[in-house]
Formats: sequence, structure tokens, C-alpha cells
Amino acid sequence: MTGPGVLLAGCQTDPDIDITKLAVETDPPEVLYNQGLANMKAGNMTEAGRKFEAVDRQHPFSEWSQKALVMTTYVKYRTSRYTEAISSGNRYMALYPKSDDAAYVQYLIGLSNWRQIASVTQDQKPSVRTIEAMQKVVENWPDSEYVPDAQAKIRFARDQLAGKEMQVGRYYLERKEYLAAISRFRKVVEDYSNTNQIEEALARLVEAYYAMGVTQEAQTAAAVLGHNYPDSQWYADSYKLLQTGGLEPRENPGSWIARAGKKLILGT
Repeated sequence: MTGPGVLLAGCQTDPDIDITKLAVETDPPEVLYNQGLANMKAGNMTEAGRKFEAVDRQHPFSEWSQKALVMTTYVKYRTSRYTEAISSGNRYMALYPKSDDAAYVQYLIGLSNWRQIASVTQDQKPSVRTIEAMQKVVENWPDSEYVPDAQAKIRFARDQLAGKEMQVGRYYLERKEYLAAISRFRKVVEDYSNTNQIEEALARLVEAYYAMGVTQEAQTAAAVLGHNYPDSQWYADSYKLLQTGGLEPRENPGSWIARAGKKLILGT
């Protein structure tokens, strides 16, 4: 005759069976969830994550599973498992896009991408994904408490993308590949005008156009730089460069730089 006691005794001799795990599987979802919260409070994030995942795994699509999936995403974010946090968060958003916690989960997705942003010398896909994720927070939950930080993270990511363009542009400029350099600096001026890179981008345009002998465009770039950032060291350097050729900043209304400059002045 066999029974629960005999079964457990047998399990104790089997190294491949985790008795603790067997016990966990018998717990109701609310118990598992609260155990997860208790572990979080105690600083045991690994065990907390295991409890929340058990709720989701054993009671899928239940109210407790929904709550546990939020916490699973948070735990993965807190333990720097950003790719897993994004995956968990995306799953939550696919299942519960209109829930009360949706804004928070979308924000966690954005944060998990933001944490993966590397220096401008490296791939900037995380910057693109940060902007996409945080823009959803801003657009879909405009009154959310997460919006101010989401906007800050968007600005940071955009500055990274602009910085990447500047890095490549400077590389081409050093190699005297002026057209390739101008293409990169132009992108910054037209697409990332509200980033910290804009002053240098305009100054580099002055440098590149001047080196090519396209003096009208060089003068226009300097004029736009001076109108918007008169106290900038970049403007002082650009003015000095033009003076070496007997020139001064002067705007050509037909230039693409002049059109971009009007957007700068309007703050758009």
C-alpha cells in the first residue's frame, strides 16, 4: 500500500526532484503572490521572481496571474534582466492593454530599453526602442505619473541618436569626405534640432562647406548658429573661420539651412 507519506519519502531519495517545488505547486495563487511580495520586501528578488512566475504558470489568465505578470516584469527589470523584462512586459501589454497597470508596464519596457543604451560609438538600436516605448507612455497615458520621466528618457535617447550621427560625421570630416560628413550633420539639424548636438552640427557644417568652397552655405550655417546661440564657443570658432577668408555670417534665404533655422527659432 502506498500513500502520500510513502511518496514523499521516496522523493527525498531522488536528487532530481525538488520537494520545495512540489510544495509550491500546491499553494493557491494568492499565497504564492503574497510570498513573492514578502520575498521582495526581504530583498530576495530571485525567490520573489520564482513565486510570481509560479502564479502565472499555474494559474494562467487569472486575476492573480495578471498581477503576477506585472511583478515578474518589475523583478526582471530590477535584477538587470532587461531582455526578459521587455519580453514579459510585451506579453502583458498584448494580454491586458487597457488594464490599470498598463501604463506602468509600458514604462518598465521603456526603462529596460533605456538601461541598454550604450555610448554613441556603439549600436543605438536601444535608443530607437526607448523612444518607441516611452512615446507610447506619453501618447496613450498623457496624465500618467510616468510621463515626465518618459519624456526625459526620450530626450536622452534622441541625444544619443544625434550623437551617433555626429560621431560618424566627424569621422568623414577628418577624412575630407565632405559630402558624406554634411549628410550626417544635416540629419542632426533637420531631425534632432532640440538635442545638445545642434550647435556643433551647425559649426561642422560651416567647416565642411567652407572647406569645399561653398561659401554661401558656410555663411548661412554660421548665421543660423549665431542667431540661435550667439554666446556659443562653436559660433565664435565658426565666425573666426569665416574671417580667415574675408567672410562673415550671412543668411541665404534659399538655403536648406535657413529653412531649418526658422524651425529652430520657432522651437519646433
